[in-house]
Amino acid sequence: MTISSVVRLFACLVLCFAVATVGAMITRPEIPTWYASLAKPSWTPPNWAFPVAWNLLYALMAVSLWLLWERAREGVPNANRAIGLFIVQLALNAAWSPVFFAFHALAAALAIIVALIFVLAATIWTSAGVDRVAACLLAPYFAWIVYAASLNGAIVAAN
Repeated sequence: MTISSVVRLFACLVLCFAVATVGAMITRPEIPTWYASLAKPSWTPPNWAFPVAWNLLYALMAVSLWLLWERAREGVPNANRAIGLFIVQLALNAAWSPVFFAFHALAAALAIIVALIFVLAATIWTSAGVDRVAACLLAPYFAWIVYAASLNGAIVAAN
């Protein structure tokens, strides 16, 4: 691995964890107050599970993006398209926390997370043709987002 490749990996980690940090800053104050007051489904995990899961998922996302970036530098077809889709899904990911936790707009957050599911599926599909490992690294994230959407939908229905 070259120094420039390490720098690109670091940039991917910084980008993904910047999104994570902003989301956490918005979310954390709402957990003991507004979020605690919501009716939630029985399959809601304990509050401590969310940061554990998200930190792992953001790390996997960063490595996936880095692998795609490496393939783009090698001129692999569709690598730039996969990166573009990745950025769109990351933007949707970043939008969800403020909509849900800061604005308390449960239905709008549900719409965002459903859009995220579709864009993330397209990202994984496109990435699979570019770098199979990069696509596989996004699979746990996809599973978590589908699960999170089910929670969001159940919270909309119950509140």
